[in-house]
Amino acid sequence: MEIIGKVMCYDWGKLGQQSFVAQLAQANNDQLEVKPDCPYAELWMGDHVNGPATVKRDGKGLDETIRADPVGMIGSAAGRLPFLLKVLSIRKALSVQVHPDKVEAEKLHRQFPDIYKDPNHKPELAIALTDFQALCGFRPYAEIGDLLQKSPELQELLGESVLTKFAATDESAVKIAYEQLMHSGPDAVQRCIERIADRMRSADTEPSELGDLFQRLYADFGCDVGVLSIYFLNYLRLKPGQAIYLAANVPHAYLDGDCVECMACSDNVVRAGLTPKFKDVDTLLRLVAYDCRPGDAMLFQPTLLNLLEEPFTRTFLPPVPDFAVAEISVPSRVGEYSVSNPAHGSILLVVGGKAKLTIAGSDEIMLSMGKIVFLPSSVGRKVLLVLEEAGEPFLAFQAMANDFE
Repeated sequence: MEIIGKVMCYDWGKLGQQSFVAQLAQANNDQLEVKPDCPYAELWMGDHVNGPATVKRDGKGLDETIRADPVGMIGSAAGRLPFLLKVLSIRKALSVQVHPDKVEAEKLHRQFPDIYKDPNHKPELAIALTDFQALCGFRPYAEIGDLLQKSPELQELLGESVLTKFAATDESAVKIAYEQLMHSGPDAVQRCIERIADRMRSADTEPSELGDLFQRLYADFGCDVGVLSIYFLNYLRLKPGQAIYLAANVPHAYLDGDCVECMACSDNVVRAGLTPKFKDVDTLLRLVAYDCRPGDAMLFQPTLLNLLEEPFTRTFLPPVPDFAVAEISVPSRVGEYSVSNPAHGSILLVVGGKAKLTIAGSDEIMLSMGKIVFLPSSVGRKVLLVLEEAGEPFLAFQAMANDFE
């Protein structure tokens, strides 16, 4: 069943045809007119109420189609998919944020329904399609202390008592410092950021990756306190195929690049910086996990589940039941390739290459870049890809519930 994804245009998205989201969306829907000045940020593929996909054959929403026959579509009476698949094209940073766990999401939705409109948790996985940059999790304790020692501006902002705790290797130092940072007054934050910017413009300052990032965020967001989060959070630079998993309460901000993203079916975000939107600093500080680890430890590794029958399928299995993602990367020389369809169905997004999808008892579907196929549970547990001879390698991502043992 072919579906048409929902395009989301947010200010941070890449513009026009520079956006991979726009390229995919136009290939997915030839009626889409790509405007050169429009920021095409996200392509949603799922049944979330804020942006359900459309079934190509009849124009109905995927959510409506699943509700009409939940057992045939997703193999259960749940009535909705537990996951949401997306592609993101990022021109400038998304907000510094965390996602609450299920209990907190329900609580926030009850207390502040106008702000937190979704009661579900939102663990998520991002797989880089291009070189991809993100802030993710707190840096190691000693690394944060070293960066503070090198910044007289941050030392002045945070105060002597915070620096003393770092010098004494007090385990509470990171929490105290970050809370002090996020609760600092706007004038003090502005003074700190502008002095750092002045120092970085001086001829005596050595160029650095962190310095370049600071100047980029300063140019985009001015004296937003989120600019200073780069001294506390790991700065990750992913290559295509690398991934990060963001559990509840892990602080993060995507900065640049394109990625496939999958998450629990939710749109629940607690923001505290790098955004003109509502900042709920107190809630973020109450929830955020102060787990200080090296950046490499944030990378999430895939698994080969079936080396003999599916040697070109790497599956990312996060520690939640809501979702898993398979990366299917098949050389064209292979000819035919088997793809598993889980008991509760899946969504297949084609990113590159061409193939013919064969489903027992159904019509064949020609696959190419931008094609999105919903594979309901009723089609069975296996489908077959027949690759185009002498074509480019076939690359697709398959989202599904994580019901693997």
